[in-house]
Amino acid sequence: MSVVGLDVGSQSCYIAVARAGGIETIANEFSDRCTPSVISFGPKNRTIGVAAKNQQITHANNTVSNFKRFHGRAFSDPFIQKEKENLSYDLVPMKNGGVGIKVMYMDEEHLFSVEQITAMLLTKLKETAESNLKKPVTDCVISVPSFFTDAERRSVLDAAQIVGLNCLRLMNDMTAVALNYGIYKQDLPGLDEKPRIVVFVDMGHSAFQVSACAFNKGKLKVLGTAFDPFLGGKNFDEKLVEHFCAEFKTKYKLDTKSKIRALLRLYQECEKLKKLMSSNSTDLPLNIECFMNDKDVSGKMNRAQFEELCAELLQRIEAPLYSLMEHTQLKVEDVSAVEIVGGATRIPTVKEKIAKFFGKDVSTTLNADEAVARGCALQCAILSPAFKVREFSVTDAVPFPISLVWSHDSEDTEGVHEVFSRNHAAPFSKVLTFLRSGPFELEAFYSDPQGVPYPEAKIGRFIVQNVSAQKDGEKSRVKVKVRVNSHGIFTISTASMVEKVPTAESELPSVEADMECPSQKPPENPDSDKSIQQDSSEAGTQPQVQTDGQQTSQSPPSPELTSEENKTPDADKANEKKVDQPPEAKKPKIKVVNVELPIEANLVWQLGKDLLNMYIETEGKMIMQDKLEKERNDAKNAVEEYVYEFRDKLFGPYEKFISEQEHQNFLRLLTETEDWLYEDGEDQSKQAYVDKLEELMKIGTPIKVRFLEAEERPKMFEELGQRLQHYAKMAADFRNHDEKYNHIDESEMKKVEKCVNEVMEWMNNVMNAQARKSLNQDPVVRAQEIKAKIKELNNTCEPVVTQPKPKIESPKLERTPNGPNTDKKEDNLDQGKTSFGAEPPHQNGDCHPTEKSSVNMDLD
Repeated sequence: MSVVGLDVGSQSCYIAVARAGGIETIANEFSDRCTPSVISFGPKNRTIGVAAKNQQITHANNTVSNFKRFHGRAFSDPFIQKEKENLSYDLVPMKNGGVGIKVMYMDEEHLFSVEQITAMLLTKLKETAESNLKKPVTDCVISVPSFFTDAERRSVLDAAQIVGLNCLRLMNDMTAVALNYGIYKQDLPGLDEKPRIVVFVDMGHSAFQVSACAFNKGKLKVLGTAFDPFLGGKNFDEKLVEHFCAEFKTKYKLDTKSKIRALLRLYQECEKLKKLMSSNSTDLPLNIECFMNDKDVSGKMNRAQFEELCAELLQRIEAPLYSLMEHTQLKVEDVSAVEIVGGATRIPTVKEKIAKFFGKDVSTTLNADEAVARGCALQCAILSPAFKVREFSVTDAVPFPISLVWSHDSEDTEGVHEVFSRNHAAPFSKVLTFLRSGPFELEAFYSDPQGVPYPEAKIGRFIVQNVSAQKDGEKSRVKVKVRVNSHGIFTISTASMVEKVPTAESELPSVEADMECPSQKPPENPDSDKSIQQDSSEAGTQPQVQTDGQQTSQSPPSPELTSEENKTPDADKANEKKVDQPPEAKKPKIKVVNVELPIEANLVWQLGKDLLNMYIETEGKMIMQDKLEKERNDAKNAVEEYVYEFRDKLFGPYEKFISEQEHQNFLRLLTETEDWLYEDGEDQSKQAYVDKLEELMKIGTPIKVRFLEAEERPKMFEELGQRLQHYAKMAADFRNHDEKYNHIDESEMKKVEKCVNEVMEWMNNVMNAQARKSLNQDPVVRAQEIKAKIKELNNTCEPVVTQPKPKIESPKLERTPNGPNTDKKEDNLDQGKTSFGAEPPHQNGDCHPTEKSSVNMDLD
């Protein structure tokens, strides 16, 4: 199973993977860990990432960038209309009212949705990850801004589905940063101690986000988030661009905004200037050659001027910080540390503003660019069974309050209830109980539309179907489970109708008690109805708080739902206790049967199944086209490379290995091929290039072989000669009765001599024949043949000359059964022989017992 975290940003993307050694941010084919969020469309294929960014100025109309914020939005959205003016490509409405991007692709006009464009970028990231991991990638965790609404989140999930990625979780940027920060900390307070509060601040290319998180050992809880979705590095770039546009208009009489290519070049230069000003406070130049109308332009800027220019943007930094502290009810003194990430936080004034607000220095222990991707990869590893990760639970927060509204059966009035408050824990489920006699409708919406950076407050409409009254005519009790899932998306996950079935007297009284509440007369006014729903939901909330850790510790969904359902009867009893009415007369005991009900969901932004399948098919075709075009280009490049390589070598190392006539003919063919490549062969099929390369190789390969053989052949002959000398010397030593070879049979040595003579004769013959050949002719013998002869010689001779000598066993000392007998040995010595038949050490028989003993020990 692959473990991949994807940080898909407005300007660039990062990919982090989990390996045995930990989390690693991987590089693309350009050895760059940052992949630009840019897609360029051409007449034959599309390019994505670094290659696409390199074409952004030359192919401005067909190069798409800064599209992340278009997810889940209608074309009529005011934000889209405002952004449309600053883009180099065309935005047009889709049939479903969404945002379409019009480009020329394959020499035809194409209209792509934002989901398709993001899917193309994800395709590139997926290929990069697969190339690095050397295995298929399907499971991943993708980052999204914490202020993304349900519609935007569903749109991102659709994009992942188009490209075949199984997104295990859409993770908020700030939650990913917090996880990356906390999981490695060894000094966090215990679970029963006061948590450590850390504030994370992220200013990226297009948005400013802050979050406050509470850390305990093995636990992370997001206390709250705040943001300014329209404050980022891009806005600082725009201030610089506006300044220099005005300056160039006055100084050079040039209207920069009239030419999109000039404007894009200015954007790129202003971004570089902004980065330089972060580390230099002196005047810095801005120079662009051939900017417009063949004119060179120049300007200058220093940090003080830049800060003055961006004063209005810098003032906006404090508002989200105040909002965060207010909603989380934290004081500045409660904050232990302030961690900053994101490229724009490198601007010195931004750092100063944040530090001044909290009254402490900001910390930069995390990698400002890669922290989000690494956090996503850690989350994916936690969810993956393939990796064992330290126990660490993650509880996120709901960024916007969510309410439900419903209508009554008998009246036109509506009931409203806020099911999830701002910064409520997530993922989270609640059970609401309704008394209904027929199908009914629930509508979810954001309670505070002014605080949501999205024009549509409505989330979706949910119709609970197949609801009917009880057999006795009473309204049925319908339990509806509402949930904010791990992606941060609100949904009504299940609905069930409680049916009463008469049962035997032996049934438990708790079942009867469970049904006392529904038997009461249903409330008639909407306020009472609302209060009952609220009581029910609040009663259901308490168990949720108790199981909060289980929900957010990345356990599978099924146990989580089971735990809620197991606690539901308790919630119902609590609800019963809240209804202050005397019990009715004793009734026959009944048992409860839950009947699952179908739910029809009509969401604000959801791609239809047919449309999604069409997008999947289209993406598959484009991937195949990209692959075919790459193979075609590789074949073309191979021909071009062969032409240049051989032309150079024909006047160098290969010159001696081709005749004069062949030399001229081959040079002419290479020149013709080069001309063909840049004329008729500019746009040919892959097979045409393959055929052309084969035509060249028919002439070129024999020349290359002659050169390589001339290099290798002398080495092989030298090695063969050395082996022949070696075996010939051994045979000569054998004939001279050298002791080393006395053990070898003469017939065996004759085989060696015969083989040596035959190989020597063969070598002399081929060397003489080769000497008569010129270098521009094919060789008589190849190096491979000589190598085979060496192997044959070794196989024949080596076993003979290296066979071991036969071993001669040493005589052993005879011992009596009863052990050594000194008297007997002395008698043997007197007779002039030792006990083992050898001559005594001293012929005169004058041997001491110690000498005798030492001889016996040596021979033993």
